Amino acid sequence: MANLTQRPADSYNPLYFLASLGAGGLSVSFFMYLMFWVPHPNQPVPIFEDILSAFNTGSAPMQAAIAIAVVGIAIFSFLNLKLLFWNLSQFSAFKKNDAYEKLKNSNGETTILAMPLAMAMSVNGMFIVGLVFVPGLWSVVEYLFPLALVAFALIAWMAFRLIGDFLGRVLSKGGVFDVTANNSFAQMMPAFAVSMSAVGFAAPAAMSTNPTTVAISLVISTMLGVVAILYTILAATAAISSMLQHGTAREAGPTLTVIVPIVTVLGIMFLRQNHGMHTTFDVHGAPGETMVFLARMLAIQVAFLALGFVVMRAQGYFNDYVMGTKTSPGSYSLVCPFVALSVMTHFFVNKGLVASGVFEKFSTGYIATSAIAIVFQVIAIALVVRLNKQHFAKSSAVAVPAE
Repeated sequence: MANLTQRPADSYNPLYFLASLGAGGLSVSFFMYLMFWVPHPNQPVPIFEDILSAFNTGSAPMQAAIAIAVVGIAIFSFLNLKLLFWNLSQFSAFKKNDAYEKLKNSNGETTILAMPLAMAMSVNGMFIVGLVFVPGLWSVVEYLFPLALVAFALIAWMAFRLIGDFLGRVLSKGGVFDVTANNSFAQMMPAFAVSMSAVGFAAPAAMSTNPTTVAISLVISTMLGVVAILYTILAATAAISSMLQHGTAREAGPTLTVIVPIVTVLGIMFLRQNHGMHTTFDVHGAPGETMVFLARMLAIQVAFLALGFVVMRAQGYFNDYVMGTKTSPGSYSLVCPFVALSVMTHFFVNKGLVASGVFEKFSTGYIATSAIAIVFQVIAIALVVRLNKQHFAKSSAVAVPAE
């Protein structure tokens, strides 16, 4: 008779935190509709009252966009938290197994950094949920910023403790880090986690009117951002040497695109900081400078996305791990670059091209370039649906006769 097989996700790996991360990123990508299409003259981000007013008075396309955005935020925020809590529960059990000790004493120890990475994304996502669904939130937002800073500080502390454990182990004595197995960008997970805390720390700089809160936000987010950049450069340099000698680890192919979300996260951090410098400390930057800055960020992202997909296509990764029957928790890394490109494209179009006067909002050129961001978003959604089906759905298998 038939029996239900275990799901691939039942063989737990900390990289499954990336499933929560991807869902959280998609909720942010839907918020871009509201951020750039809904008027919000009284504060730097749209809030419940702005969204309701735009829906009641807007055209049919505006109403449709708001409806899609709100539903998308609700669905993927729920999925983000559901997968986060599932991961925390599974990770707690995983720590009691021998597999955890084996992981802690291998190159894969840095995969544990996916946990603070996903937690930081969830905090960012919950703030968006509050803006969209909670009436009157902006009236108490100055009291929420210190709480958010504390939350991100705790997450950053967790990340640095995990990084310290890893670096203390591999740098204090030789021979414990397998250089031949460093043939991917997997060691950039710590940089990704720190950068996510950095962008969270930068949020009050863009939204608060309290100079002390803004200053704290600017200084700490800058420190975290610099650390993330340094770690990214060092990890990438070490990995490229190994990849040139041994080729890219096939199952870790998606890590070649991890630069894409890191660039988006740090790019948003810089934009938030610039806004805070402008509104609080009267330091001004020209829109044209922002346009060129974002163009440079996009160039880096396109380059690494192309690199990753050239290698993965040559290795047949998509045929096996995305469209085929093989599964790897690292496949969830594929969601991040498309979400990141979608978000960065929205910023480039609105904060770069429109702000610089290249074309007007809702013109033909605007709609055409914004459509590129939506295409990236649709690809990310398709990947989430496909990967969740692969990793979390149970399938029936024919029982093997007893010997």
